[in-house]
Amino acid sequence: MKPVVSCLCSAAAPPETTQILKMPASRMRIGLFSQDKKLYLLIDSVFRSQLETLQMLDAGEWDRARELVCQGAFDLLILDLDSNYGVTERMLEFHEQIASAPVSVVVTTYNESRSVALELVQRVARNYCRKPPVIPELRAAVTHAYEYGQLRRETETQLNEPAHIPSLDRLIGSSSQMEAVFDLIRRVTDLNASVLITGESGTGKELVARAIHNLGRMAKRPFVAVSCGAIPETLIEAELFGHEKGAFTGTVGAREGYFEQAADGTLFLDEIGDLSSNTQVKLLRVLQQREFSRLGSARTIPLRARLLFATHRNLAEAVAQGTFRQDLYYRINVMEIECPALADRPEDIPMLANSFLQRYSRDYGKPLKGIQAEAMALLESHGWPGNVRELENVIQRAIIIARGDQIGVEDLPEAIGERGLRIVNPDAGCFEQQVRQYKTKLAYTAIQECNGNKTLAARNLNISRAYLHRLIRAEEPDAQAV
Repeated sequence: MKPVVSCLCSAAAPPETTQILKMPASRMRIGLFSQDKKLYLLIDSVFRSQLETLQMLDAGEWDRARELVCQGAFDLLILDLDSNYGVTERMLEFHEQIASAPVSVVVTTYNESRSVALELVQRVARNYCRKPPVIPELRAAVTHAYEYGQLRRETETQLNEPAHIPSLDRLIGSSSQMEAVFDLIRRVTDLNASVLITGESGTGKELVARAIHNLGRMAKRPFVAVSCGAIPETLIEAELFGHEKGAFTGTVGAREGYFEQAADGTLFLDEIGDLSSNTQVKLLRVLQQREFSRLGSARTIPLRARLLFATHRNLAEAVAQGTFRQDLYYRINVMEIECPALADRPEDIPMLANSFLQRYSRDYGKPLKGIQAEAMALLESHGWPGNVRELENVIQRAIIIARGDQIGVEDLPEAIGERGLRIVNPDAGCFEQQVRQYKTKLAYTAIQECNGNKTLAARNLNISRAYLHRLIRAEEPDAQAV
């Protein structure tokens, strides 16, 4: 029995050499079951520029072949039937053993064994080529089998990958407030209805809009985000609706507006409450008629995009004060999603802080291990007037200046709580209990300093009045008993 013979992919090299020529990984890796050195040299000559490896295996080395195939050494096996007696049953057994390996088989033989070859093609092999090989037939058989194997590998890779679940972008939280937001996002994702996203600055309104877009059937279509407050009043109409050449002084050519750019995707208009009365009227007409015109043109363009709106202002109060049109308010507020302030969901702070830590420590090349307990307690007790955006900024800064492998109290800005906080009473309960007691103590102290005025106390602590009430109620006997 001959040993396995590995050959250089060169016609000048004898098949007996044990070296394998390595080429780019995208090329073919062929195993040849044959004792015919002329066949080896022909395959090498025809496919030399496409080969990564061409390895010649003795006809009887089934165990060695199975080992190599299962290790992924070959993309393609060429089986020379004239070098293998009784190959049909052995080949069927061999194929069962390598069935899970995405490798294609091509059989080649003289006409005398053609019936055996065809039987193998019908049962296990991918293609057949007669001997002596005609080069076009050999090339077609090998190329077809190789491409089939590549397609099979790609298909199996996709099937084995976990199903893609559209993300909620960087929206993070497990609090009841965020669960309510996630639920509303999923309810409106495929509805072509206007959605108004409200909340303080820095709470993630644009992330909510992107999540609505990315979770639904419009995910592969355009998403256009526009900050209405950042566009000068004199240019807002041209930016939204577009303009023709010469529509106004300074125009060089025609330009598509944001409504056209969004096409059949999503147009997100942020800070909608900053629009002037004049622009509000024109936007209302577009929403009613579902069409618009470029400046300087009488041609109407149908509105195909789904519209999402956001504002940090209280539009209901603006309507009452006459600064925002009531009819427009009802047009854009078919469904409202309110983004909670970070101070109203302090239980999400550790999750958010650690997420920012992982992201920016990787970006800045400083692989920090975590946030020290005392530093996390300060983060949880802070009022976060700048909401999630402020927390993100604080974590970025802390990563940059941190000297150790964790973020400590000394790495946080002075505005984040009291620098001297220490856990000094181990009998006071677990860490979470001590943090709650500390925050409650701060709340009572602030109320006392403000002569019982809870609104002023909440303002001084940079937290919402609702959160202040929750801190106090947690310590009330009746609240605890419920």
